[in-house]
Amino acid sequence: MRLHRLDITAFGPFGGTQSVDFDELSTAGLFLLHGPTGAGKTSVLDAVCYALYGAVPGARQSGQGLTLRSDHAAPATRTEITLELTVAGRRLEVTRQPPWARPKKRGTGTTTEKAQSWLREYEASAATWKDLSRSHQEIGEEITQLLGMSREQFCQVVLLPQGDFARFLRADAEARGKLLGRLFDTHRFAEVEKRLAERRRATEAEVREGDAALLADAHRMQQAAGDIVEVPPPALAPGEPGLADAVLTWAAVARSTARERLTLARTARTAAESGQAAADRVLDDVREVARLQRRFTEARERAARLEERADAHREAQARMERARKAETVAPALDLRDAAEAEHRSAATDEARARLALPDSYAGAGAPGLAAAARKAAEELGGLETARRAERRLGELTRERASLDRQEREDEDVRQDAESWLATWEATRAELQARIESAQDATTRAEQLAERRDPAQARLRAARQRDQFARDTDAAHARALAAREGATDARVHWLDLKEQRLQGIAAELAAGLVDGEPCAVCGSSEHPAPARKDAGHVDREAEERALAAYQRADEQATEDERRLGVVREALAAATAEAGDAPTARLAEQAEELELRYAEARAAGSGLHAARERLAQAELEHERRVAAQQEVALRSAARVSHRDRNDRERASLEEELAQARGAADSVAVRAAQLERQAALLTEAAEAVRVAEDTAQRLKDADARLSDAAFRAGFDTPQAAAAALLDNAAHRDLQRRLDAWQLEDGA
Repeated sequence: MRLHRLDITAFGPFGGTQSVDFDELSTAGLFLLHGPTGAGKTSVLDAVCYALYGAVPGARQSGQGLTLRSDHAAPATRTEITLELTVAGRRLEVTRQPPWARPKKRGTGTTTEKAQSWLREYEASAATWKDLSRSHQEIGEEITQLLGMSREQFCQVVLLPQGDFARFLRADAEARGKLLGRLFDTHRFAEVEKRLAERRRATEAEVREGDAALLADAHRMQQAAGDIVEVPPPALAPGEPGLADAVLTWAAVARSTARERLTLARTARTAAESGQAAADRVLDDVREVARLQRRFTEARERAARLEERADAHREAQARMERARKAETVAPALDLRDAAEAEHRSAATDEARARLALPDSYAGAGAPGLAAAARKAAEELGGLETARRAERRLGELTRERASLDRQEREDEDVRQDAESWLATWEATRAELQARIESAQDATTRAEQLAERRDPAQARLRAARQRDQFARDTDAAHARALAAREGATDARVHWLDLKEQRLQGIAAELAAGLVDGEPCAVCGSSEHPAPARKDAGHVDREAEERALAAYQRADEQATEDERRLGVVREALAAATAEAGDAPTARLAEQAEELELRYAEARAAGSGLHAARERLAQAELEHERRVAAQQEVALRSAARVSHRDRNDRERASLEEELAQARGAADSVAVRAAQLERQAALLTEAAEAVRVAEDTAQRLKDADARLSDAAFRAGFDTPQAAAAALLDNAAHRDLQRRLDAWQLEDGA
């Protein structure tokens, strides 16, 4: 902060206007304010403090503002302090006028005017002063924020006037620490100290946690080792110095002991495994000898059993030889059986096929039946054109039904469109009216919204006005009580000071020593020194009374400052709310809010009404288009129906000739298809029966020839020999088994 100029008018001992140019005084560096008592040295500092904070420091602050006025000033001259300074890179000008009891313009007596303040800032770019604020509270907050100090701190650190420095020195360490910390911005060091302390605590916690985990591992190692390690783990608590080294040393000893035990166990296991391998080899040799002895005994027993069954084996070989000769006749016999089975099946199929034929084909052979089937197929092929005509007739019938159905649907569409279009004008008029009504409501809501917000703001200001009025009364009462207390304390202090001055001779006499000169008269003889009476007031009592007065005076000043703040807030709220009662403003605001809500609710349907009108117009266009499409489709259907009728008449005449006695071409075609299929099936059955009869004769001849070549008199004898096939197979299996046993 740098002071440039101070203008003082009717303040303290200065009855007129005095100016102090600090820029000129500080050209040589430091400057000194000096002069006799009462010259106004302290008043200059008081003026600087009052310009900045609206109050003077220490015991000189009376709180009323009227005592700041010079007793030498003319009645019409108002007290005013103007200070020009640069702070935080900004050049400001602060002007303050304390409350003033000026003479009335009419009549006699005085009237008190309120305190006023101005704050301006110099704009170098425009070389002009710009008004910033006229509020006491805003100016005080701005100055406090720029300087970084309250009035008390500014008086203790910067001005230090008349004994306040001693009070700063007598303050406790906490108060001085807070003040110096704020002045010299030492909070970052406190934050660093706090951060380091937190890190120290966190590190200690991590160390204790790690030590606890290490001890837990050591105890688990001890449990796992059992009696291997005779020395227990170290008995240290987590966090104690040397715990980690002690645990690691103990773990190393335990590990060495365990490794030694492991080596001994592995050596013993190797010796045991060698002994077991030798015993296994001896056991294998004994088991092999026992196995060979058992096989020899079993072979001798099987040889005895084979000798006992030798005769049965020779008989079975003879039967097997006869069965082998009969097997040469088996293919011819199987062929004859198969031919006989096929002939029986073919004869059955022929009989079944002839039963399905008309009586006119009872004695016909295979060629005649095939010729009749071909004739029926040729007649069936001639019906294909008639089939297509019949399918086309069905399509035409379905088209005619579809045309009739479309005509009915179009008639419904036409009637629906005419019914809807009959009410179109009324519907459109109704929707237009709804849109206009909603638009009017929206406009009315906008107008009410413009009136609602000021009414709400005025209602809030009125409520604040009422609250501030109550707060003003309470603050005024507290300020009066505090001022009376400060006055009583001042009177008490002055009384004690006067009593002390009256007894100051006794206080000085208490320090006289025989032979030493008196500090007042210089005499070394003290024949009759003054004595302290019972009600003597010493320096300590006077200082206590002064301190009590200063505290009371500061409290009174604070209460008056708060009273001024509340009065300013009351004035601002009154200026905004006016003199109207709060209840009436609340009724007006509530009425506006209700009317606004009604208008807004009525206007909220504007978008929906417009959407419905747009949808109705689209529906109108769709209905008109539907009417036109129905008319076009009706004209097209007339010509289509005529063509359909002509084609149907021609096809029905053609189908009457093709159907004959049948109900339809499909029925006639089905009859011909069935007749051709039956004839074809019968012809094939007759042909197969004739072929199988011939194959049966050939098989009988081949069977007789094969039986003769195999040495049998008749085919029946060969067939009887083949009956032993199952026994032959059983004997073969038994023979194979005997041969295997002999080989073993």
